[in-house]
Amino acid sequence: MSRTRNRLRRQFELIERRFPWLAGFLGWVRADRARLVRLPLALLLVAGGLFSFLPLLGLWMLPVGLMLLALDLPFLQGPVNAAAIRLRRRFGSWLRPRRS
Repeated sequence: MSRTRNRLRRQFELIERRFPWLAGFLGWVRADRARLVRLPLALLLVAGGLFSFLPLLGLWMLPVGLMLLALDLPFLQGPVNAAAIRLRRRFGSWLRPRRS
């Protein structure tokens, strides 16, 4: 397995640890047998992320959609990994629970 593919796998594992209720779904979507579902879902998530100004759609959809696309399009793996790491480092403190 290539280095960028391993890094992408670790990014998904971090999401699954942070949001355990998503772990089952992301595990299923990441499986090779779900490729026919993964590509349209990824495109819908990217489109939903672009329309994040509308209610019920959010900016969170864009990185998740790009990560799912990167599973099938190897040329996206490097840029998506770099962006995910940069976003996590920059905004990771916002996701941590605050002490009262």
